[in-house]
Amino acid sequence: MSKLCAPRPLPAARRPAVATADTAVGVGRHPAGWLFVAVSLAAATAAAAAIPDVSGGRIFRVAVAWVPSLGIELSFLLDGLSLLMTLLVTGIGALVGLYSLDYMRGHAGAGRFFVYLILFQASMLGLVLADNVITLFVFWELTTVASFLLIGFDHASETARRNAWQALLITAAGGLALLAGLILLAGAGGSWELSALTKAGAAVREHPHYGAILALVLIGAFTKSAQVPFHFWLPNAMAAPTPISAYLHSATMVKAGIYLLARTHPVLSGTPEWIWTLTVVGAATALWASLMALRQTDLKLALAYTTVMALGTLTMFLGSEASVALAAAITFLLVHALYKCALFLVVGCIAREAGTRDTEQLGGLARAMPITAVAAAAAALSMAGFPPFLGFIGKELKYEGALAVASEPVFVAAAAVAANALMVAVAGIVAVRPFFARGGALVRRPHEPPLAMWLSPLILAVLGLILGLVPPVVANGLIQPAVSAVQGAPESVKLALWHGINVPLMLSVLTIVIGLGLYISHRRMRAALSVLVARLPMSGDRSYDRVKDGVLWLAERQTRILQTGSLRRYLKVIFTVAALSVGGTLVAKDAARWPADWPGVPMHELGVLVLIAGGALLPILTASRLVAICGIGVVGSGVALIFLFYGAPDVAITQLLVEVLFLVIIAVILLKLPRFVGATHPGRGGRASDGAVAVATGAAIAAVLLAVLDAPMSDDLSRFYAAASVPDAYGRNIVNVILVDFRALDTLGEIIVVTAAALGVYSLLKLRTQRRDG
Repeated sequence: MSKLCAPRPLPAARRPAVATADTAVGVGRHPAGWLFVAVSLAAATAAAAAIPDVSGGRIFRVAVAWVPSLGIELSFLLDGLSLLMTLLVTGIGALVGLYSLDYMRGHAGAGRFFVYLILFQASMLGLVLADNVITLFVFWELTTVASFLLIGFDHASETARRNAWQALLITAAGGLALLAGLILLAGAGGSWELSALTKAGAAVREHPHYGAILALVLIGAFTKSAQVPFHFWLPNAMAAPTPISAYLHSATMVKAGIYLLARTHPVLSGTPEWIWTLTVVGAATALWASLMALRQTDLKLALAYTTVMALGTLTMFLGSEASVALAAAITFLLVHALYKCALFLVVGCIAREAGTRDTEQLGGLARAMPITAVAAAAAALSMAGFPPFLGFIGKELKYEGALAVASEPVFVAAAAVAANALMVAVAGIVAVRPFFARGGALVRRPHEPPLAMWLSPLILAVLGLILGLVPPVVANGLIQPAVSAVQGAPESVKLALWHGINVPLMLSVLTIVIGLGLYISHRRMRAALSVLVARLPMSGDRSYDRVKDGVLWLAERQTRILQTGSLRRYLKVIFTVAALSVGGTLVAKDAARWPADWPGVPMHELGVLVLIAGGALLPILTASRLVAICGIGVVGSGVALIFLFYGAPDVAITQLLVEVLFLVIIAVILLKLPRFVGATHPGRGGRASDGAVAVATGAAIAAVLLAVLDAPMSDDLSRFYAAASVPDAYGRNIVNVILVDFRALDTLGEIIVVTAAALGVYSLLKLRTQRRDG
């Protein structure tokens, strides 16, 4: 019997969404929830119906033109890998939706909750079915946005908002790297379609951009699937309601990175860079996450860290080319989805009924919640790898796959044994201790949750047992087609409960013995790990905060320096950056050239040049605004003369008109402005620095023009306008035709901008006049 004590409710961020509903029967009736369940179930049924065809080697593909000019299609592919993921996304989605009908019953945000789930499921389905790399990226980012909404569902909680932003920033940054990698990959492989790129693996691996492609794709996959050093965001995503955590961890978002590694395996694998990066990062992630899982007392956090451990294990095995290692990865993908979703849903039941998720307070729940206890025990046995569950087959296959790894099999096998032993201990902490240990200090008297809340985890747990009893069915229908897709060639996979007494079986026995020992001593290990973590100089979460604070500090500092409110400062910064970037590029690229056939400068042009130089010097030398504006007008008039000398009288007239209009407007404005004195006046030093910036900018632009003059000129554009002006635009003045017809919208936009500016100036002048009159 559980021991009752004074209530100690969960923190708001960890409290189940259920408001009341103490009844043990009945199912919520939210229409959006039932729509989600029905659609998920229908999609899962359709996917299951395709198993015979896909396992027979058939691949379904549909494509619709999307951006024909770039050869990009909205294309989707159903092969063994995408079929397995589709079944997980839709099948587990249906059970999560059914569970949520009762979990969210009475919650004011239930409708929003199910809309987010629908959006997330559609995004995930688009991702796993996409054949085009751009299509894949679009759905990839949609899962990021949808997961942000789901993690931050409890938007009144500061913790939920912070953790949602953290997940969004990390995964979205990885998504941008992935986009660059996919574009490079399409260029190297000569196609936007993944199905075509699969056959171009050799060309991609020998391409000069292979290193960049691999690095960018791996950054996208590692951030999405929480690999070291990006692992910390996933446990923090536990701020989401429990059904969302179950869905994210078992079948959807966090598996997207693993799916990407599996999908690009035929193209990018086989190199030392691929093998060592995935092996080392995966092993480090699995071991670190397993230790962190053992340290937790919160059931959801413990499960979250075991998800990170599973993702690390999957990454480690996908680093290999051995078919048995790939089969181990795919089998474990299925095993993990089943038991992890079941255990998360069980934890939701425990939190709802007992009022806490703290393992130190829980105990003796089996008598009050017998059905939930059965579901938890079955899922935990599969998680720990006991026969005859599918988890046992997956664990045996993992050891067989580890020993088949060509490079460092002992290292991979040792990492797998250590991670699996810790997994046995965590399974005992999560599923055995709350139900079968001595009674804990509970908030309320527990009883069995409503029907849908125990039915879903029970179905998943029993499914792990049934699939373990029929390994050939699982192998032929799901694992073999998926492995063939990952391998890029037909592959034969055999699963069995008994392979005789061999090395994998010995490792399984060793794993269980070590795991039971860890479970017995988990409290002492937890204390030791807490001391160890406390002494670490830095953690992933603290690093994220440091980086975020640093970015904010930099943004604040540069804003204070640049955004001063002074127009003069803005112009100075803009022209300085332009001079440095243009001039620096010319020097770095060794592109500065003096025209080889320089024609010389006639005397009248030298006179105009002196006139322009004198006009440019005036704003630097004078303290009068009016004189400075007149100097600029002299420069514009000199440029108009240059146009006139080179046979462009219409452009010269336009230039002169603009200069006259500019001078008149500025003169009128100057009459209304206050005197240019005090802090607003740049002084001699300010004018000198302005002059230096102006000279540097002019020199950089002049250098560019000289370099252009030295390059061979193409008159294709001129000949086009000359040939098209009369027949297409019915005009013989090419400049006018360009402005009015070929660039009509551009010209219209310029006219609108000038008009808006003139109206703004007129309004300001009118406003000051009225105030003075008033």
